[in-house]
Amino acid sequence: MTGTLFSPFDLGDIALANRVVMAPLTRNRAGPGLVPSLLAPEYYAQRASAGLIITEATQVSPQAQGYQNTPGIYTPEQVAAWRRVTDAVHAKGGRIFVQLWHVGRVSHVDLHDGKAPVAPSAIRPEAKTFVNNAFVDVSEPRALELDEIPGIVESFRSSAANAIEAGFDGVEVHGANGYLLDQFLRETANARTDAYGGSIENRARLLLEVVAAVADEIGAGRTGVRLSPVSPASGIVPSGDEQPQFNHVVEALNGLGIAYIHVVEGATGGPRDAAPFDYDALRQRFGNTYIANNGYNLELANSRLGDGKADLIAFGHDFIANPDLVERLKTGTPLAQMEMATIYGGGAQGYTDYPASIASMDA
Repeated sequence: MTGTLFSPFDLGDIALANRVVMAPLTRNRAGPGLVPSLLAPEYYAQRASAGLIITEATQVSPQAQGYQNTPGIYTPEQVAAWRRVTDAVHAKGGRIFVQLWHVGRVSHVDLHDGKAPVAPSAIRPEAKTFVNNAFVDVSEPRALELDEIPGIVESFRSSAANAIEAGFDGVEVHGANGYLLDQFLRETANARTDAYGGSIENRARLLLEVVAAVADEIGAGRTGVRLSPVSPASGIVPSGDEQPQFNHVVEALNGLGIAYIHVVEGATGGPRDAAPFDYDALRQRFGNTYIANNGYNLELANSRLGDGKADLIAFGHDFIANPDLVERLKTGTPLAQMEMATIYGGGAQGYTDYPASIASMDA
């Protein structure tokens, strides 16, 4: 279904006011117990004019954490705090999904009582994480044992159930940006010789098992997946088989009937032409909603929507300094620039204190 960025859209049974999606944005502001910040309801409600908000990546278990002060959704206290967020967004007429996250090897022993992070294989990436208020090299990981993998699947399933209890409209499984599920997909990160390694089908197995479990728990129509076929994020090294790998993944996801795929086109936060890849091949293999992400402006968004190449368009960093991004795009109001020093950690500064434009307030 073609349209413009500001036309309504039905995401399954969920009616969206427009086709603007707020992409997940890690802000490192969770409190003790990795409970979402007391400011989080205000932060997300300020941005509720987006057709759909996808929250910051949120841990499915203590083992899943890779950065300091990122929230979880596996304890009653975390669920209660997220309920305050969803209530605030719904009160403004918004829709909100939570992104479920396991970082895998992109972590540090200081977050895990000295224990090694887990990964498909004991291969340490050239990547950094944010811990002890600084960016540091990630720690050497250990390979997951075969009998640990069902527990990974269960942690996503139970967190999806918690998400519905917390009032979310759905969940997005984080299968992108070099984190655990993406690590399993990659030949350069996954050297396993069991059912979860080797062939394209085996490397996709964990992602598909997780998505199937989530969809079974909360319904396929409330389940989405984020993918980043060629992004080198978090130390991922391309192997050259990305097209057949992701063609297979998307065909299988289509068979599960999930609501959407959310595709980072190019390098996450970087060039769209980072590596050759046919995104239209994914679009053609997936019968439901395609969310396009990375480097979009109004002109490119409307072009892709008008050509039927995408259904929804995700914007990331622009939402940090522009809580009223939808109205700014609609009226042509210049975008505010974010303060780099306040992206990660801290309080209200650089989080809830970005003002709406005068044009937006008058609209």
